[in-house]
Amino acid sequence: MSSNSNAGKEKFKSKIGGQAVIEGVMMRGIDKMSMANRLPNGEIDIDIWEIKGGKNPAWYRKTPFIRGIFNFVTSMLDGYKCISKSVDKQMTDEDEEEPTKFEQWLEDKLGDKLMPVVSGISMVVGVALALFLFMWVPSALIKLVEHIAGTEFNAVVKNIIEGLLKIGIFVGYTALTALMPDMKRLYEYHGAEHKTIACYEAETELTPENVKGFVRFHPRCGTSFIFLVLFISIFINTIFRISWASLPLRVLCKLALLPVVTGIAYELIRLAGKYDNAFTRIFSAPGLWIQRITTREPETDEIECAIAALKAVIPENKEDDKW
Repeated sequence: MSSNSNAGKEKFKSKIGGQAVIEGVMMRGIDKMSMANRLPNGEIDIDIWEIKGGKNPAWYRKTPFIRGIFNFVTSMLDGYKCISKSVDKQMTDEDEEEPTKFEQWLEDKLGDKLMPVVSGISMVVGVALALFLFMWVPSALIKLVEHIAGTEFNAVVKNIIEGLLKIGIFVGYTALTALMPDMKRLYEYHGAEHKTIACYEAETELTPENVKGFVRFHPRCGTSFIFLVLFISIFINTIFRISWASLPLRVLCKLALLPVVTGIAYELIRLAGKYDNAFTRIFSAPGLWIQRITTREPETDEIECAIAALKAVIPENKEDDKW
Protein backbone atom coordinates (compact mmCIF):
# COMPACT_ATOMS: atom_id res chain seq x y z
CA MET A 1 0.00 0.00 0.00
CA SER A 2 1.25 3.45 -0.82
CA SER A 3 1.96 5.71 2.11
CA ASN A 4 0.74 9.24 1.43
CA SER A 5 -1.10 12.20 2.90
CA ASN A 6 -4.10 11.96 0.58
CA ALA A 7 -5.11 8.38 1.42
CA GLY A 8 -8.19 8.19 3.60
CA LYS A 9 -9.58 11.63 2.71
CA GLU A 10 -12.64 10.24 0.96
CA LYS A 11 -15.44 12.83 0.84
CA PHE A 12 -18.12 10.78 -0.90
CA LYS A 13 -18.63 7.30 -2.32
CA SER A 14 -19.01 7.15 -6.09
CA LYS A 15 -21.07 4.64 -8.06
CA ILE A 16 -18.53 4.72 -10.89
CA GLY A 17 -16.64 1.48 -11.39
CA GLY A 18 -14.14 0.26 -13.90
CA GLN A 19 -11.98 -2.48 -15.29
CA ALA A 20 -8.49 -2.75 -16.68
CA VAL A 21 -8.24 -3.71 -20.34
CA ILE A 22 -5.29 -4.19 -22.68
CA GLU A 23 -3.27 -0.97 -22.51
CA GLY A 24 -6.18 0.94 -21.04
CA VAL A 25 -9.07 1.34 -18.64
CA MET A 26 -12.83 1.01 -19.01
CA MET A 27 -15.10 3.08 -16.75
CA ARG A 28 -18.83 2.62 -16.17
CA GLY A 29 -20.73 5.68 -14.97
CA ILE A 30 -24.39 6.38 -14.27
CA ASP A 31 -25.51 6.75 -17.89
CA LYS A 32 -22.31 6.41 -19.91
CA MET A 33 -19.39 4.05 -20.35
CA SER A 34 -15.97 4.83 -21.70
CA MET A 35 -12.72 3.14 -22.60
CA ALA A 36 -9.38 4.91 -22.88
CA ASN A 37 -6.51 3.06 -24.55
CA ARG A 38 -2.87 3.93 -25.10
CA LEU A 39 -2.31 3.27 -28.80
CA PRO A 40 0.99 1.95 -30.19
CA ASN A 41 1.79 5.49 -31.41
CA GLY A 42 1.53 6.81 -27.84
CA GLU A 43 -1.78 8.63 -28.21
CA ILE A 44 -4.80 8.02 -25.97
CA ASP A 45 -7.87 6.82 -27.84
CA ILE A 46 -11.23 7.27 -26.09
CA ASP A 47 -14.54 5.56 -26.85
CA ILE A 48 -17.73 6.75 -25.12
CA TRP A 49 -21.17 5.20 -25.36
CA GLU A 50 -24.53 5.48 -23.64
CA ILE A 51 -25.75 2.86 -21.16
CA LYS A 52 -29.13 1.43 -22.05
CA GLY A 53 -31.54 2.30 -19.25
CA GLY A 54 -28.98 4.63 -17.70
CA LYS A 55 -30.52 6.43 -14.74
CA ASN A 56 -33.76 4.48 -15.14
CA PRO A 57 -32.80 0.80 -15.22
CA ALA A 58 -35.37 -1.99 -15.53
CA TRP A 59 -36.88 -3.33 -12.31
CA TYR A 60 -34.67 -6.42 -12.36
CA ARG A 61 -31.59 -4.19 -12.46
CA LYS A 62 -32.49 -2.43 -9.21
CA THR A 63 -34.34 -5.04 -7.12
CA PRO A 64 -32.13 -6.25 -4.23
CA PHE A 65 -30.59 -9.73 -4.69
CA ILE A 66 -32.11 -10.06 -8.18
CA ARG A 67 -30.13 -7.12 -9.57
CA GLY A 68 -26.83 -8.77 -8.71
CA ILE A 69 -27.46 -11.63 -11.12
CA PHE A 70 -28.22 -9.41 -14.11
CA ASN A 71 -25.63 -6.75 -13.31
CA PHE A 72 -22.93 -9.41 -12.94
CA VAL A 73 -23.74 -10.95 -16.33
CA THR A 74 -23.93 -7.52 -17.97
CA SER A 75 -20.60 -6.46 -16.45
CA MET A 76 -18.96 -9.69 -17.59
CA LEU A 77 -20.22 -9.26 -21.16
CA ASP A 78 -19.28 -5.57 -21.29
CA GLY A 79 -15.86 -6.31 -19.86
CA TYR A 80 -15.18 -9.07 -22.35
CA LYS A 81 -16.25 -6.90 -25.28
CA CYS A 82 -13.98 -4.08 -24.10
CA ILE A 83 -11.00 -6.40 -23.70
CA SER A 84 -11.55 -7.78 -27.21
CA LYS A 85 -11.83 -4.26 -28.59
CA SER A 86 -8.72 -3.13 -26.70
CA VAL A 87 -6.74 -5.98 -28.26
CA ASP A 88 -7.77 -4.80 -31.74
CA LYS A 89 -6.56 -1.28 -30.94
CA GLN A 90 -3.03 -2.59 -30.36
CA MET A 91 -2.83 -4.08 -33.85
CA THR A 92 -0.74 -2.24 -36.42
CA ASP A 93 -0.16 -2.78 -40.14
CA GLU A 94 3.11 -4.54 -39.29
CA ASP A 95 1.22 -7.06 -37.13
CA GLU A 96 -1.05 -8.16 -39.95
CA GLU A 97 -0.09 -11.45 -41.55
CA GLU A 98 -1.32 -13.25 -44.62
CA PRO A 99 -4.36 -15.30 -43.49
CA THR A 100 -4.19 -19.07 -43.72
CA LYS A 101 -6.61 -20.94 -46.02
CA PHE A 102 -8.77 -21.83 -43.03
CA GLU A 103 -8.82 -18.21 -41.79
CA GLN A 104 -9.68 -16.99 -45.28
CA TRP A 105 -12.49 -19.57 -45.51
CA LEU A 106 -13.94 -18.40 -42.20
CA GLU A 107 -13.75 -14.77 -43.29
CA ASP A 108 -15.47 -15.57 -46.60
CA LYS A 109 -18.25 -17.48 -44.84
CA LEU A 110 -18.84 -15.18 -41.86
CA GLY A 111 -17.67 -11.79 -43.11
CA ASP A 112 -18.26 -9.07 -40.49
CA LYS A 113 -19.65 -11.70 -38.11
CA LEU A 114 -16.27 -13.44 -37.83
CA MET A 115 -14.90 -11.51 -34.84
CA PRO A 116 -18.17 -11.63 -32.82
CA VAL A 117 -18.33 -15.39 -33.41
CA VAL A 118 -14.68 -15.89 -32.43
CA SER A 119 -15.14 -13.70 -29.34
CA GLY A 120 -18.28 -15.59 -28.39
CA ILE A 121 -16.54 -18.94 -28.68
CA SER A 122 -13.59 -17.65 -26.63
CA MET A 123 -15.94 -16.44 -23.90
CA VAL A 124 -17.79 -19.77 -23.78
CA VAL A 125 -14.47 -21.63 -23.51
CA GLY A 126 -13.34 -19.26 -20.74
CA VAL A 127 -16.55 -19.76 -18.76
CA ALA A 128 -16.34 -23.53 -19.22
CA LEU A 129 -12.74 -23.51 -17.94
CA ALA A 130 -13.75 -21.45 -14.90
CA LEU A 131 -16.61 -23.84 -14.10
CA PHE A 132 -14.24 -26.79 -14.44
CA LEU A 133 -11.62 -25.25 -12.14
CA PHE A 134 -13.96 -23.92 -9.46
CA MET A 135 -16.86 -26.37 -9.50
CA TRP A 136 -15.54 -29.71 -10.70
CA VAL A 137 -11.88 -29.86 -9.62
CA PRO A 138 -12.35 -29.13 -5.86
CA SER A 139 -15.19 -31.65 -5.52
CA ALA A 140 -13.29 -34.25 -7.57
CA LEU A 141 -10.17 -33.83 -5.40
CA ILE A 142 -12.16 -34.42 -2.21
CA LYS A 143 -13.82 -37.51 -3.69
CA LEU A 144 -10.39 -38.78 -4.74
CA VAL A 145 -9.00 -38.34 -1.22
CA GLU A 146 -12.01 -40.18 0.19
CA HIS A 147 -11.43 -43.02 -2.25
CA ILE A 148 -7.75 -43.27 -1.33
CA ALA A 149 -8.51 -43.06 2.41
CA GLY A 150 -11.33 -45.57 2.09
CA THR A 151 -13.70 -43.47 4.19
CA GLU A 152 -16.32 -40.76 3.75
CA PHE A 153 -15.81 -37.42 5.50
CA ASN A 154 -18.45 -35.27 7.17
CA ALA A 155 -20.46 -33.27 4.59
CA VAL A 156 -19.97 -29.94 6.39
CA VAL A 157 -16.22 -30.52 6.62
CA LYS A 158 -16.12 -31.38 2.91
CA ASN A 159 -18.01 -28.18 2.04
CA ILE A 160 -15.49 -26.11 4.02
CA ILE A 161 -12.49 -27.86 2.46
CA GLU A 162 -14.05 -27.48 -1.00
CA GLY A 163 -14.52 -23.75 -0.44
CA LEU A 164 -10.94 -23.33 0.77
CA LEU A 165 -9.69 -25.25 -2.27
CA LYS A 166 -11.63 -22.90 -4.59
CA ILE A 167 -10.17 -19.86 -2.86
CA GLY A 168 -6.71 -21.44 -3.07
CA ILE A 169 -7.12 -22.08 -6.81
CA PHE A 170 -8.24 -18.48 -7.33
CA VAL A 171 -5.34 -16.98 -5.37
CA GLY A 172 -2.85 -19.36 -7.00
CA TYR A 173 -4.14 -18.57 -10.49
CA THR A 174 -3.93 -14.80 -9.97
CA ALA A 175 -0.45 -15.14 -8.44
CA LEU A 176 0.78 -17.14 -11.44
CA THR A 177 -0.69 -14.72 -13.97
CA ALA A 178 1.00 -11.84 -12.14
CA LEU A 179 4.35 -13.34 -13.20
CA MET A 180 3.52 -12.77 -16.88
CA PRO A 181 4.80 -9.40 -18.25
CA ASP A 182 1.56 -8.65 -20.13
CA MET A 183 -0.58 -9.44 -17.08
CA LYS A 184 1.70 -7.33 -14.88
CA ARG A 185 0.95 -4.42 -17.17
CA LEU A 186 -2.79 -5.19 -16.96
CA TYR A 187 -2.61 -5.24 -13.17
CA GLU A 188 -0.88 -1.85 -13.25
CA TYR A 189 -3.84 -0.46 -15.20
CA HIS A 190 -6.08 -2.09 -12.59
CA GLY A 191 -4.19 -0.18 -9.93
CA ALA A 192 -4.54 3.02 -11.98
CA GLU A 193 -8.30 2.53 -12.17
CA HIS A 194 -8.64 2.14 -8.39
CA LYS A 195 -6.33 5.02 -7.52
CA THR A 196 -8.10 7.36 -9.96
CA ILE A 197 -11.53 6.56 -8.50
CA ALA A 198 -10.13 7.10 -4.99
CA CYS A 199 -8.79 10.50 -6.05
CA TYR A 200 -12.18 11.40 -7.52
CA GLU A 201 -13.98 10.30 -4.33
CA ALA A 202 -11.65 12.56 -2.35
CA GLU A 203 -12.75 15.42 -4.63
CA THR A 204 -9.11 16.07 -5.47
CA GLU A 205 -8.10 17.38 -8.89
CA LEU A 206 -7.58 14.48 -11.28
CA THR A 207 -3.92 14.78 -12.20
CA PRO A 208 -1.33 11.96 -12.43
CA GLU A 209 0.59 13.49 -9.52
CA ASN A 210 -2.48 13.57 -7.27
CA VAL A 211 -3.69 10.11 -8.30
CA LYS A 212 -0.32 8.57 -7.43
CA GLY A 213 -0.90 9.59 -3.82
CA PHE A 214 -3.90 7.29 -3.32
CA VAL A 215 -4.03 3.60 -2.47
CA ARG A 216 -4.60 1.03 -5.19
CA PHE A 217 -7.11 -1.07 -3.22
CA HIS A 218 -10.89 -0.57 -3.44
CA PRO A 219 -13.74 -2.44 -1.66
CA ARG A 220 -15.95 -2.54 -4.78
CA CYS A 221 -13.34 -4.35 -6.87
CA GLY A 222 -14.28 -7.39 -8.93
CA THR A 223 -11.51 -9.29 -7.12
CA SER A 224 -13.37 -8.79 -3.84
CA PHE A 225 -16.62 -9.82 -5.51
CA ILE A 226 -15.14 -13.10 -6.75
CA PHE A 227 -13.76 -13.87 -3.30
CA LEU A 228 -17.19 -13.27 -1.75
CA VAL A 229 -18.82 -15.57 -4.31
CA LEU A 230 -16.36 -18.35 -3.45
CA PHE A 231 -16.71 -17.78 0.30
CA ILE A 232 -20.51 -17.51 0.37
CA SER A 233 -20.83 -20.69 -1.69
CA ILE A 234 -19.50 -22.62 1.31
CA PHE A 235 -22.52 -21.63 3.38
CA ILE A 236 -25.06 -21.96 0.56
CA ASN A 237 -23.87 -25.45 -0.37
CA THR A 238 -24.09 -26.46 3.30
CA ILE A 239 -27.52 -24.91 3.89
CA PHE A 240 -29.03 -26.58 0.83
CA ARG A 241 -27.23 -29.85 1.65
CA ILE A 242 -26.07 -30.52 -1.89
CA SER A 243 -25.43 -34.23 -2.21
CA TRP A 244 -21.92 -35.64 -2.65
CA ALA A 245 -23.24 -38.94 -4.03
CA SER A 246 -22.97 -37.89 -7.68
CA LEU A 247 -20.28 -35.46 -8.82
CA PRO A 248 -22.08 -34.35 -12.04
CA LEU A 249 -25.32 -33.82 -10.08
CA ARG A 250 -23.46 -31.83 -7.44
CA VAL A 251 -21.96 -29.55 -10.09
CA LEU A 252 -25.40 -29.01 -11.65
CA CYS A 253 -26.89 -28.14 -8.24
CA LYS A 254 -24.08 -25.67 -7.57
CA LEU A 255 -24.73 -24.09 -10.96
CA ALA A 256 -28.43 -23.78 -10.10
CA LEU A 257 -27.55 -22.05 -6.81
CA LEU A 258 -24.98 -19.72 -8.40
CA PRO A 259 -27.56 -16.93 -8.92
CA VAL A 260 -28.35 -17.04 -5.18
CA VAL A 261 -24.66 -16.81 -4.29
CA THR A 262 -24.09 -14.02 -6.83
CA GLY A 263 -27.08 -12.04 -5.57
CA ILE A 264 -25.83 -12.12 -1.96
CA ALA A 265 -22.24 -11.27 -2.92
CA TYR A 266 -23.43 -8.32 -5.02
CA GLU A 267 -25.42 -6.86 -2.11
CA LEU A 268 -22.39 -7.16 0.19
CA ILE A 269 -20.20 -5.38 -2.38
CA ARG A 270 -22.79 -2.60 -2.57
CA LEU A 271 -22.71 -2.28 1.20
CA ALA A 272 -18.93 -2.04 1.09
CA GLY A 273 -19.23 0.66 -1.57
CA LYS A 274 -21.76 2.63 0.46
CA TYR A 275 -20.62 2.23 4.06
CA ASP A 276 -17.35 2.08 5.93
CA ASN A 277 -17.83 0.38 9.29
CA ALA A 278 -16.59 -2.64 11.23
CA PHE A 279 -18.96 -5.01 9.41
CA THR A 280 -18.01 -3.93 5.89
CA ARG A 281 -14.31 -3.82 6.77
CA ILE A 282 -14.41 -7.42 8.00
CA PHE A 283 -15.88 -8.97 4.85
CA SER A 284 -13.91 -6.60 2.59
CA ALA A 285 -10.52 -7.44 4.16
CA PRO A 286 -9.77 -10.73 2.30
CA GLY A 287 -10.66 -9.23 -1.08
CA LEU A 288 -8.52 -6.17 -0.39
CA TRP A 289 -5.64 -8.47 0.53
CA ILE A 290 -5.97 -10.41 -2.74
CA GLN A 291 -5.88 -7.06 -4.58
CA ARG A 292 -2.22 -6.91 -3.56
CA ILE A 293 -1.81 -9.53 -6.30
CA THR A 294 -4.32 -8.26 -8.88
CA THR A 295 -3.19 -4.62 -8.75
CA ARG A 296 0.22 -3.04 -9.16
CA GLU A 297 1.48 0.51 -8.70
CA PRO A 298 0.82 2.19 -12.09
CA GLU A 299 3.06 4.32 -14.26
CA THR A 300 2.16 7.89 -15.24
CA ASP A 301 1.03 6.91 -18.74
CA GLU A 302 -1.33 4.30 -17.29
CA ILE A 303 -2.82 6.79 -14.85
CA GLU A 304 -3.41 9.22 -17.71
CA CYS A 305 -5.59 6.60 -19.43
CA ALA A 306 -7.57 6.00 -16.24
CA ILE A 307 -8.14 9.73 -15.77
CA ALA A 308 -9.30 10.14 -19.38
CA ALA A 309 -11.75 7.24 -18.99
CA LEU A 310 -13.11 8.51 -15.68
CA LYS A 311 -13.57 12.12 -16.79
CA ALA A 312 -15.64 10.91 -19.73
CA VAL A 313 -18.31 9.34 -17.48
CA ILE A 314 -18.58 11.85 -14.62
CA PRO A 315 -22.22 13.05 -14.69
CA GLU A 316 -23.04 16.73 -15.01
CA ASN A 317 -24.91 16.55 -11.71
CA LYS A 318 -22.51 14.88 -9.29
CA GLU A 319 -25.37 14.23 -6.88
CA ASP A 320 -26.49 11.49 -9.29
CA ASP A 321 -23.22 9.72 -8.63
CA LYS A 322 -23.51 9.57 -4.84
CA TRP A 323 -24.86 6.59 -2.95
